[in-house]
Amino acid sequence: MIATREGPVRVLGPSAWNTMVRLGQLPEPRTQMLVADECWDTVGGTSAGKAVHLHDLGVPVVLMTPLADDDAAAHIRGSLPDVAVEALPTAATEHHINLMSAAGKRVSVYTVAPATTPVPPVAGLADARAVVLDLAPWTRELALTLRRGDLPVWTDLHDVPPESDWHEPFWRAATVVQCSDDNLPDPFPFLHRLVDDGVSLAICTRGAAGAVAVDAGHQEHRQDAEECAVVDTNGAGDAFFSGVMAAVLAGEATPDALAAGARQATRALVTRHIGPGIRDGRTGGVPTT
Repeated sequence: MIATREGPVRVLGPSAWNTMVRLGQLPEPRTQMLVADECWDTVGGTSAGKAVHLHDLGVPVVLMTPLADDDAAAHIRGSLPDVAVEALPTAATEHHINLMSAAGKRVSVYTVAPATTPVPPVAGLADARAVVLDLAPWTRELALTLRRGDLPVWTDLHDVPPESDWHEPFWRAATVVQCSDDNLPDPFPFLHRLVDDGVSLAICTRGAAGAVAVDAGHQEHRQDAEECAVVDTNGAGDAFFSGVMAAVLAGEATPDALAAGARQATRALVTRHIGPGIRDGRTGGVPTT
């Protein structure tokens, strides 16, 4: 079992204001005119997603994310449910245009790219029950200063390739690691290598195929995806991560934690937003669906 302590979960990483464009299929690389099936604005970013789902699960959470004094940041704050946000200084808040196909494929265009963000001091994380380090240049700098065990670190490597110097500081600092199988046709060798390196639980999400994991004893686990009426796939990986995290922090065993992750993933899949309780950030209105 992974040891835990009191305090909030501190989620460090990106948030963004996104314009979502749904198309029947992603466009070919040629000059053309397209008509969108649907278009909407919403909060995004992998760390915002995790914070939303941890909040949904009743886990005390603080989202530590770069937000400037601009409209995009105001929209993000207005969209989030009652999640505690600690804004980190930056020149401009991220904005993406995401092209989404009916099959759930995505092309993200950064219209405002991530700006420089100061690395928060490790001492400011000392009260955390756990720390989530999501991928960003500034969180990588923080990861480089940590040794595994300095803090209870969880990380999400997303579409990490089997060999990646850029991602390595994150898993070197972490006790729990999640990734996706986008660049890992057979994820088990990579997951076993993470455990050999000292990771206590290594997880790989596989979309509609569910997830697999390797625990500290090198036992392999498999989890089917939960069936649901899929509206949009954005945020499902962050929801799965949060479901597993909440279960592990509650003392549940790996099979039960993976099942909890699969259940929570459906909370993202059945909405066109990253999770439940997202409001119309332009008006501060009621939660959307």
